[in-house]
Amino acid sequence: MWIWSKLSAVKWIDAWEERFYGNPNSVISEIKGGKTIRVEVYCKTEMEGQEIQVQFGGSVRELKSKNWAAMGPANTTSIMIRDRLVISPLVDREAVLKDYPDRHVIVIPAEMAFGTGDHPTTATCLRLLVDRSREIEKGWSFLDLGTGSGVLAIAGKMLGAGMVKAFDFDAKAVEVASLNVERNDVDNLEVFEADVFKWKNREKFDVIVANLFSTVLIEALPLIKKWIHPQGRLILSGILYEQRDEVCATAKGCGFDLLGHKKIGKWVTAQFDVSS
Repeated sequence: MWIWSKLSAVKWIDAWEERFYGNPNSVISEIKGGKTIRVEVYCKTEMEGQEIQVQFGGSVRELKSKNWAAMGPANTTSIMIRDRLVISPLVDREAVLKDYPDRHVIVIPAEMAFGTGDHPTTATCLRLLVDRSREIEKGWSFLDLGTGSGVLAIAGKMLGAGMVKAFDFDAKAVEVASLNVERNDVDNLEVFEADVFKWKNREKFDVIVANLFSTVLIEALPLIKKWIHPQGRLILSGILYEQRDEVCATAKGCGFDLLGHKKIGKWVTAQFDVSS
């Protein structure tokens, strides 16, 4: 048994929680004094720990005694999204398909730094994506910004999207998302590494989902406006409740009308139409 660990300022706790959400082997502890946290991930092999270290720094060490309480049980619970999708943490997609023949099945096994789609921000985006897919004709175009595990892009394809593009700033996310696309036997879905502020794009999309931190969303909204069709739908998530007003005000200033928002815990997901 090995453990990766890193000290971080307490102000980044939300970022670490979202990064490792759904990973039963992760532990975040506040250090006495309240200004610092310790982020830990328990790994079966040294290589797993070293891969996280390459991404985030920190240190990797071997545990002489296994901390089974910290490890926790593996998650095998499927997530139901409306009456259309099943998100399963299992690897065997064929087995899950037999249990849910009337739904689209997406398997997203928990990776070392990615959950399985059950984070409140991702789950709410999935529900709104299902809702929008019922309203528009099959073949709609879809852009997934900050794709992470790729679950939203895969869901979009299964819900009837035609052109689907998904990118992330994190090279490991792109690697994991590409693997999940292959696992779920999805075609015509482009996953790539890119910086939202440097991406050269000339296409427009019917639906854009951006599950990013609020500071990034606020700065990126003028660009997103250029990438969406005049009748397009924008779904924003990764927003902390206290940052909701600033994000919505920025979106309004960029030419978006707020349709509504959903708060789960401390997270908010909002959807917009383009102003007429």
